[in-house]
Amino acid sequence: MKRIIIISIISLAVLNAVMIGSCKKSGDKPATTPVNFVVPPGFPPTKFNFSANPLTKEGIELGRHLFYDGRLSKDGNFPCASCHQQFAAFATYDHDLSHGFNNQFTTRNAPGLSNMAWESNFMWDGGINNLEVQPLAPITAPNEMAEDINNVVNKLAQDDQYKQLFRLAFGTEEVNSQRMLKALSQFMITLVSANSKYDKVKRGEAVFNSNEQAGYDLFKAKCASCHVEPLFTDFAYRNNGLTLNPYLLDFGRMKITNKKEDSLKFKVPSLRNIYETYPYMHDGRFWNLTAVLDHYSVGIQNSSTLDPLLANKIPLTATDKYNLIYFLGTLSDTSFTKNKNFEQPK
Repeated sequence: MKRIIIISIISLAVLNAVMIGSCKKSGDKPATTPVNFVVPPGFPPTKFNFSANPLTKEGIELGRHLFYDGRLSKDGNFPCASCHQQFAAFATYDHDLSHGFNNQFTTRNAPGLSNMAWESNFMWDGGINNLEVQPLAPITAPNEMAEDINNVVNKLAQDDQYKQLFRLAFGTEEVNSQRMLKALSQFMITLVSANSKYDKVKRGEAVFNSNEQAGYDLFKAKCASCHVEPLFTDFAYRNNGLTLNPYLLDFGRMKITNKKEDSLKFKVPSLRNIYETYPYMHDGRFWNLTAVLDHYSVGIQNSSTLDPLLANKIPLTATDKYNLIYFLGTLSDTSFTKNKNFEQPK
């Protein structure tokens, strides 16, 4: 009888040890929650490598915290969100060039961030070909966030909340640059804009009014070669006839390739949410859409690298411009600019 009791006690102790060990293991490495990336109707296949950086609820949430955290910059004043503001479709509202560290300015207009799962190259000149590397450029630029990546990691590693967020996203509390960049990429990949009036029309849920329809017809005839639907860009690098900015001396793609034939070529920007992302062009020189259309109608400057599609400019009447601007308004997506999942964490 005593032997049976002893064996039972030992068995119970072993069972408790296994249960405690299992709980500890589960606590150290919590299971993540996979997130399925849904391609909107009519959109092409994505280019982001989801197998190398699978989306999880916890990784996205960590990335959201990082996106809004000023500690990624040297003085704590310049998070990613300072140049990419949600209400401005993640561009910089009402600024041609953004403010950076020590009262400096950036050298290019901050583009809106959306639909990056379909991009394979980033920046106005395409100088970065991996979204997980892209944040390093503004973080380390002396006129932007002006920080060292090791300093950023050290600051985050001292924060108990971040230790918990990293543990939930990656299984342990280790804070390192690879994990940080993966999480930032996961959050940015979720910034999908695909629910504007244009999208609703395409899905049969709405109809254009007469001005919007006239503008859309004109757009397809004169603009869609470069601003390809439904992303409204072909991601190509083109010289669209702008004169060289004498202060910035920015030659665009040529800076990356060192090829003269790439002089003054910049990435074709998406027109989605264009009402929210002014001012326009790589240097923010045009403050309204009328000025942009005036440029394409009469302002294009000829050069050896001018895109052949613009050799004869794009003749537009006043009515054409009016209707085009009406149509471009249908690309505004308030469910994107007001999406609570993209807001700064409370």
